[in-house]
Amino acid sequence: MTRAVFSLGGNLGDRAGTLRRAIEALTAEGLVARSMLYETPPWGPVEQPPYLNAIAVVRGDRDAAGWLALAHELELAAGRTREVRWGARTLDVDVVTVTEDDGTPVLSDDPELTLPHPRAAERAFVLVPWLSLEPTATLPGHGPVADLVAALPADDVAAVVRWEHLA
Repeated sequence: MTRAVFSLGGNLGDRAGTLRRAIEALTAEGLVARSMLYETPPWGPVEQPPYLNAIAVVRGDRDAAGWLALAHELELAAGRTREVRWGARTLDVDVVTVTEDDGTPVLSDDPELTLPHPRAAERAFVLVPWLSLEPTATLPGHGPVADLVAALPADDVAAVVRWEHLA
């Protein structure tokens, strides 16, 4: 058994519906918990609309490669295409961390799946929802998520706004 933390986001089409369907699919895979949705500004150099983001924690019999395959399956089901790096998308699912059943983090420098996610420590749209879901969470190799959020620029943190439109 392993535990994975996923970051989910999308900024095209029915953003909330797309995230809801992805989270429903994760329920069948062993969803442990999910954050509320947060609206966030786009990240990267491409002009695009705001995102809705969430964090989901799952537990199951997959290894790290299996969790990545699931992330790609969810993106494909949502009609994701990979034409522009950091461009607009219906759904983006990143594997942030994977831990063994005993709590040992899975570390990887494989270009296909770097663990923990190489930019998670600097992304408010990952850290703020994760902190709200798991106040004692730790990003392996970087420290407590609460400390990482505190170290981010205040404007970046303030831009991650809880989205109240989902019941």
